[in-house]
Amino acid sequence: MALSPDVQARIESLIHQNKIVVFMKGNKLMPQCGFSNNVVQILNALGATYETFDILQDYEIRQGIKEYSNWPTIPQVYINGEFLGGSDIMIELYQSGELAEKVALALAS
Repeated sequence: MALSPDVQARIESLIHQNKIVVFMKGNKLMPQCGFSNNVVQILNALGATYETFDILQDYEIRQGIKEYSNWPTIPQVYINGEFLGGSDIMIELYQSGELAEKVALALAS
């Protein structure tokens, strides 16, 4: 399935309207999978202000975000418009301290 211009525009709007956005199953108050929950817990531990988009509520975005990022799994995290990755990468960045720097920079800008 090719990414339609409409879906691409919706994804880009979400990414650029929010300094930190997580495309995930569920939302930050009720994650619907363990990987999404990992990301929420990490961002909460850093005191990050962020938005979530529940891909279970929107099939077009659910499929489109995978095409957009060229990344097959959910969750997907974007900070300052940059795709970081999913749960495993967030855990690595968190443990190395790199994620805290990225979050601080994003929230300061």
